[in-house]
Amino acid sequence: MKNLIQRTIISGTLGSLFLLIPSSFHAQKQQNHMEMTESEMQSPAYTIPQKPEDISPLLNGEKIPVATLPDANGKRFDLNAAVSQKPTVLIFYRGGWCPYCSKQLSGLQEIAPDLEKTGYQIIAISTDQPEGLMQSATKEKLSYTLLSDADLKLSKQFGIAFKAPKGYWEMLPKTTGGKNTELLLPVPSVFILDRKGTIHFEYINPDFKQRLNPELLRSAAHHLINDL
Repeated sequence: MKNLIQRTIISGTLGSLFLLIPSSFHAQKQQNHMEMTESEMQSPAYTIPQKPEDISPLLNGEKIPVATLPDANGKRFDLNAAVSQKPTVLIFYRGGWCPYCSKQLSGLQEIAPDLEKTGYQIIAISTDQPEGLMQSATKEKLSYTLLSDADLKLSKQFGIAFKAPKGYWEMLPKTTGGKNTELLLPVPSVFILDRKGTIHFEYINPDFKQRLNPELLRSAAHHLINDL
């Protein structure tokens, strides 16, 4: 994979757990901040990256934005209120139509009881409309919360949205209920948050075929729980 660096996130009984992120992430984020005028900083416009390697995501130590999203039943779900209740493993995935995402969701379900026993909740967000979320929850027998970011507004606020390749342009309006008018996809991402919504761990990989191993996620979550 080109232009990637390894950054140590956790050192513990497992040795070192590494986060793979493009080397341009930090530099691009710093450059974007320096180039913003005062008015732009108050209401910054989102420039859509054309490649997943070009995103500028939220980083460790930053807080998540305010968001209310539909759940699998179509009911409005206050993300920040939920996060304030307990430490959260927050997942962004592309959609239930993606086999790599379905495998990730299934892997999360396997470790969900242990994470919940440790004190976490799991919340997974995708571009799917609520009907698609329900299909994924039923198919994979998921016990955790699924939310719809069909217009990718939250993905853009997290800085992980990019222009989807042309091969997805016909499908995305259908799976998002017509809300994905910009034809975007999120880079699959994993965040561990404290009750204030501050990011303490993240795994962001522009290669959508590479997902964080559930056992590594569980180890990271166990390591961090006393700090959240």
